[in-house]
Amino acid sequence: MIDNLLLRWVVTGLFVLSAALFGFLIAAQRRQWTSVVSDGLHFVMAIAMAVMAWTWGAQPPTTGPAVFFLLAAVWFAGTAVLSDWTTAQRAVGGYHAAMMLATAWMYTVAHRHRLPGQSSTDTEPLLPAPHTHMHMHPTQVATSESPGWISALNWSLTAAFAVAAVCWAYRLVTAKGTARQWQDSLTSLAQAMTATGMAIMFGVIVFHA
Repeated sequence: MIDNLLLRWVVTGLFVLSAALFGFLIAAQRRQWTSVVSDGLHFVMAIAMAVMAWTWGAQPPTTGPAVFFLLAAVWFAGTAVLSDWTTAQRAVGGYHAAMMLATAWMYTVAHRHRLPGQSSTDTEPLLPAPHTHMHMHPTQVATSESPGWISALNWSLTAAFAVAAVCWAYRLVTAKGTARQWQDSLTSLAQAMTATGMAIMFGVIVFHA
């Protein structure tokens, strides 16, 4: 999906390292089943994004992963609404739900765009072949193009995850000493790397659309 080999490895490294941190947090918080589920979903998401950074990651069907991450978004949204959390904690839960929605979006729409580094057989063409136009209604041809709102949304997601990466990094360096400081620090680090990777992934889409 990413043409530049160095950038591809950077993104892969960000997601793999964040997945490792989430895996460690799962082991450390094994008695808190809600934390295990939440960190497990982040772990799966990080691995999925690491795979998607590579051309061969475009080959598997996308419907299943998209549905999975939609359900993951429902989990985080439901946890934020139903749990006895503070406003700040609910906002973080909403962010996690939005990240899962963004992952599902990448699988369902943005993931179908052919980007540099993909062969012509990796994804379906955005426009039908010229000889097929005579067999298609004009509205069908028009809808095969990417609407402007898709580009606008991808731009918004790029900016949003860039801001999120900065916020998580700020939270990491300003963390106060508490009994759970190491877990909070690892969470902030993992989230900062994940947000950075997402910003790069969506940035690649908007700059090569």
